[in-house]
Amino acid sequence: MTRPASRGLWPLASALALSAGLAGAAAAQNQADLIKPIDKELTFVFIPKVIHPWYDVVAEGGKYAVDELAKEGIKIDMIWDQPPQADVTDQNNRIEANIGRHPDGLAVACLDQATNVQLLAEAKEAGVNVLTFNSFCSDDYPFVGQKNSYQDGYDLGKFLFEHIGGEGKVGILSGSLTATDHVERINGFKDAMKDYPNVEVVFEQPDNDVLEDAVTLTENALQANPDIKGFFGSNASNPIGIARAVSNAGLSGKVAIVGMDDLPEAVDFVCDGTITALKAQRQWDIGYWSVRYMVAMNQNHTIPWDHNTGSRFITKDSCTS
Repeated sequence: MTRPASRGLWPLASALALSAGLAGAAAAQNQADLIKPIDKELTFVFIPKVIHPWYDVVAEGGKYAVDELAKEGIKIDMIWDQPPQADVTDQNNRIEANIGRHPDGLAVACLDQATNVQLLAEAKEAGVNVLTFNSFCSDDYPFVGQKNSYQDGYDLGKFLFEHIGGEGKVGILSGSLTATDHVERINGFKDAMKDYPNVEVVFEQPDNDVLEDAVTLTENALQANPDIKGFFGSNASNPIGIARAVSNAGLSGKVAIVGMDDLPEAVDFVCDGTITALKAQRQWDIGYWSVRYMVAMNQNHTIPWDHNTGSRFITKDSCTS
């Protein structure tokens, strides 16, 4: 009579079979196989908020990445589709038109969060690789830039209020009212004011990223408030406009100015004492990493969902370092 196999052998046999199965699955699911080779020229479209020198530096960083990638055998056609003014309808029309062209990557600096998000969702549904940069839009899409714009506004507010002795009248040029980065900077600036009850905002107007408007608005504010002590500029161009108006009025060093970014004219105004302080973003890095990440998306790599490029203070002390 044949004896039944020992029960103790069954667990061992099962374990061996499972091990063999897992080994086969591991071989079949080699993660390197998940990466897709690039076998064509890629087209990446950047849609900023407006034509602006700040974005020229973003484009420089992007171009550097494009040149690097060409040496790696990956060709990229980088297109900048820029609205001449910070106009929500114009930007949305450009986003919609480029969705129809189905580029390999679409990078958008959001001007109007509510409507931009709807279009970005359409782009994603159409199979377009979507990335946002500079101005945060939604956690549904990867972002490259300084996400904590609130902190920039708060830090600049504290700096200004301490500089003017914790009291006096100040003015705000608010940039574009729908741009999340501009709005968050103003929120941070005003929250910093809560610790300075003797500081009063007597002027607040949008300049819509138009330098000439920033000059005119500042001239009006100086005329209406001759005892104003300082200004806050919420974007890259309005500190320059404020500084031009203050300088033309012979008030350099007497009326304090704080604002964003390190465009050459703004830095010159810091070094001659007209602008008191700036917080500058790393926009070259924004362009560089946006291109690199869109390539990675086409290759089916994972990428960081939030690449915070940060910001740094620039004061007159920085001019000698």
